[in-house]
Parts: sequence; structure tokens; C-alpha cells
Amino acid sequence: MFTRPLFAPDIPHATHKAGDGPALAGLPEWDLRDLYPSADGPEIGSDLEWLAGECASFAADYEGKLADLDADSMLACILRYEKIQNVAGRVMSFAGLRYYQNTTDAERAKFLSDMQARITDLSTPLVFFSLEMNRLTDAALTQMYGANSDLARYKPVLDRMRAMKPYQLSDELEKFLHDQSVVGAAAWNRLFDEHTAGLSFSVDGQELNLEGTLNLLTDPKRETREAGARAVATVFQKHLPLYARITNTLAKEKEIEDRWRKLPSPQASRHLANDVEPEVVEALRNAVVDAYPRLSHRYYSLKARWLGLDRLEIWDRNAPLPEAPQETVSWDDARRTVLEAYGAFSPKMAAIAEPFFQRGWIDAETKPGKAPGAFAHPTVTNVHPYIMLNYLGKPRDVMTLAHELGHGVHQVLAADQGELLSSTPLTLAETASVFGEMLTFQKLLEAAPDVATRKTLLAGKVEDMINTVVRQIAFYDFECKLHAARADGELTPEQINALWMSVQAESLGPVFDFMDGYETFWAYIPHFIHSPFYVYAYAFGDGLVNALYAVYQETGDGFQDKYFDMLKAGGSKHHKDLLAPFGLDASDPAFWDKGLGMIAGMIDQLEAMEE
Repeated sequence: MFTRPLFAPDIPHATHKAGDGPALAGLPEWDLRDLYPSADGPEIGSDLEWLAGECASFAADYEGKLADLDADSMLACILRYEKIQNVAGRVMSFAGLRYYQNTTDAERAKFLSDMQARITDLSTPLVFFSLEMNRLTDAALTQMYGANSDLARYKPVLDRMRAMKPYQLSDELEKFLHDQSVVGAAAWNRLFDEHTAGLSFSVDGQELNLEGTLNLLTDPKRETREAGARAVATVFQKHLPLYARITNTLAKEKEIEDRWRKLPSPQASRHLANDVEPEVVEALRNAVVDAYPRLSHRYYSLKARWLGLDRLEIWDRNAPLPEAPQETVSWDDARRTVLEAYGAFSPKMAAIAEPFFQRGWIDAETKPGKAPGAFAHPTVTNVHPYIMLNYLGKPRDVMTLAHELGHGVHQVLAADQGELLSSTPLTLAETASVFGEMLTFQKLLEAAPDVATRKTLLAGKVEDMINTVVRQIAFYDFECKLHAARADGELTPEQINALWMSVQAESLGPVFDFMDGYETFWAYIPHFIHSPFYVYAYAFGDGLVNALYAVYQETGDGFQDKYFDMLKAGGSKHHKDLLAPFGLDASDPAFWDKGLGMIAGMIDQLEAMEE
């Protein structure tokens, strides 16, 4: 019954092979001793022993009895449950973070697998809790909330739990699914991670990992970008049967469970977990798809002209502009840039972010076996978050630092809500991260010394927003098509490839050609494996932040306090309640047009620079 995700995956930003030179010297790495001193010390064993006793005791004290509790006894029950979540979360955070530092290390992989199995076994007696909680009447709970205000604090998390009430299975089946999970999705996820981390890509006589190869797609030299793209295609074509098997199995497993639960769609469980209405997501998706022509299609036509090309190939999508500076941004400069941007918004924000750099809360260096991309993991509320990067000194790496540090600030502020209420639905979890990026971007834009620098910054921001909004909604459409097709039978690799390509031309626009092999690029995207339908949260967060930033520009003083109150709320409020103080409503279809309008406005500025 461990409720937090092992880690919060983020958009994989392309990075490259570990660099040499003083600019990237002294990159920080995690100090995990705030969680546990070591993997083989007595502390983890002691916590596991406590969990074994407390889970059994909790079940003995409460199973079959929740309906008979008064308000005070129900609060005591929830507080005990929350403490169990905290201790289990601490163990899994430590095991997971060690593993993601080196996913090819057999000892770390075994330790993570052993801890997952142990926590699953120990927490099986807790399965009754959500099942019985969902059998309580609304009237009984309302009466208890009125009798105890401390209990009433937990209403939002209990409401989210009870949202699954119509889709709940028998107690026996729920316990079976809980026990089986360690050899189901978790095992396939681990196979995906370990296999992908172990892949080798041969480019011009060099052997690179996936991160290093994807980084070549941002190289100034077109022939280098092409070589990187073709290397990715060659390797994934070779391994496509395995990735198709993983994808088919997980999609079928999901279909079976969804069918047994009578969930109305493959996306429904994600919407419930995100505490967001399906019609809100549909309005977001439709608004973005309708905006493709004035966003991505228009921008990439501009980019083709900048690159002196009639047509773009897929390896040109993230190419730097010809006039873009190529120097490496040192870690110290990246740190200073982000903290100054945060501090200009609020000294409080910079003060919360500073310890991440001082106390071993960031792991920045690209290393063999390290997980790709970037993420911020909140661990547990009585420790602190950890941030993972693969930092190689590109301007986009600075923005990734700003993004993940925004997550970290959010997680620190929400921690006071406690273990059950601090975790934010994915749709709102991207708010602080994207806002942190926007603050950093605006600081750099204001300091731009000339038109060329301003153009480069604007173009980079537009590309990031297109990757966050357009690309992620295209990914969402791909997943929707894939799960619908899988319901009719197993999909061949070629069929999955075709679904992937069906969304690419539509989203990227008519200026693109697609090389042979690009149809396999779906295979390396971890979100499809780890978190089905996660990806729309990025577009949700970007649109929400664009609207928020517009309010900030209009109101100035006073915004900061409301913003921090929103972050402190964690998962204790619905998105309608969180946005109301800013005069915003995500259920209004026009809300999304505001955010998309900001992207279009930046493209307008870029077009004006051409005149």
C-alpha cells in the first residue's frame, strides 16, 4: 500500500557523454545518508522489522472494524496508516534512488527488487483499509468530519481514495493484485530500464549510451545529428521485438484489470489518480491539437528557413540555431542563474532551493548505467526531496535544473501536509517546475544583450514549450490509439510503429520528412512503460503556468503569497480550489487558449524578427 511513486519521471532532456574540462568539474552527487547510512546497515532491517509488526498489528486492530469507529478513533487509525506509509516510503526511496544512480549494477538492482518484494509482502495486510473505507457511507464520514477537525483535514485524500469505489473488486481479488504486482508491471518496468540502460550505440567509432546518442540530435553539425538519429534507429530496430513484447504485455495487463474493475476507458484510472475530470483533459487535448498549425507547424517552417533548408528531417527538430552560442555553461553559472531568477521572484523561493546545492540533494553528472533524463523525487515528508539530472552544460540543461528545482521547492513546501496529503496529482505537480523554468527564461531574456541572443532564447523557449505541450499531447494520442488497438489483439512491432507515425506528421507539420527507422522511436520513451497516460500532465502544467504567469505579470505584488499557499497545499485541494484565488478555472475551455496564446505570441515575436 505504498502510495508514492518510486520516482517522478520527467521529460527526458537529451544530454551527452560525460564531459571533460573545468566547466563541468565538481558536479554534485547524492548523499543518501539522510535516508539510511548504508544498504547493509542495521537501520533498514530495523525499519522492516517495525513494518512487519505494525502492519500485522494495524490489521488486527482495524480490519472489519472501520464502520464501528468514532471520529477520534478514525483519526488515530489514519495517523497509524500514515506512519506506515512514511516508513515504507523511506525504504523504497533509498532503494530506488541507489538503483537509478546505476541501473546496471547487479547488487543495486537486486536490492531494489528485494525491497519491492518485501514491502509488498509486509503491506498485504493493509489492503483492507481502502476497501473498507470505500464501504463507509458518505453520511457517516460527514458526521465524523464534523466531530473532529483534525480528521476533516484528510477528507481530500479519502475522497480521492473513494473515487475508486465504483471500480473496487472483492477483498480477495484486491489482495491478489497487490501481491502479484511485484512480478507484473514492476518486473516489466525493471526489464525496460535495465535493457535500455545497457544499450550501446556506435557513432563514428564511438560507443555511446542512449543519453549520449540522443544528445547528438542537438549538435550544430547536421551530419552528426543524422549519424545520431540513424544509430538510434538501428539499435531500436534490432531490439524492437523486446520493446513490443513489454508494451503489449503491460497494455494487456492494464486492459484486464480495467475490464475487471469496469473502468470506462484506459485513461480513466489516470484521470482518477490525477483528480481531474475527463472532460477537462479532453478540452486540453482538443485545444492543443487545434493549435498545431499556429504553433508547431508555423515554428518549424520558420526553423527550416533559419537552417537554410527546404525540408526538415527528424534530426533537425532540436538542432541549435546557426547563431546560437555553443559554449558550455558551467555548473556554478547554472546554479547562480537559477537561484538569482528564483530570488528575483521571492527571496523565500531561493532560500528553499539553496540547500539542494549545499547538502547533496542533487546528482548531476552523467555516468555509465545512470538512468536517463531527469526527475525530482520527494522521498518522505520528514526527510527532503532528491533531484537527478544528467548535466552537460547546455542551455537546455540549465532549464532542466530550473524545472527540477521547481519540483523540489514544491515538495519541500507541501511536506508540512504530511505523508498522505503532500503528494500532488500529476496535473498540478508540474506547476512549480514549469513556473521555475519560466522565471529563469524571463531573467535570461531580460538580460539578453542583442537581438540575436533574444532570438536564440525565444526560439529555445518555444521549442521547449512545443516539446512540453504539442509533443506530449501527440504522445497522449499515440497511447490512446495503442491501448484501443491492443484491446483487439496483440500488436506487431510494425503496427505499433504505424500508430506512432500516425501522430507525428499531424503534430510536427508538413515541413518534415521522416527517415526510415524513425517509426521505432516510441520504444525508448519511459513514460509509456512506467506511467501510462502520464504525458498529458506536462501539457496541463505548461498551460496552467502560462496562465498563472500572465496573472503574475498583471498583478505583481501579492501574487507570491498566493503562489506559495498553492504549493503548500500539496494534494489537499482540487485544482478548482487552488486556481480560484488567481481567477482561473481549468474547466473553462477558454483557459487553455490563454496558455497556447502565450506560445503563439512568442512565435509572433520570432516572425517579426524576420521582417
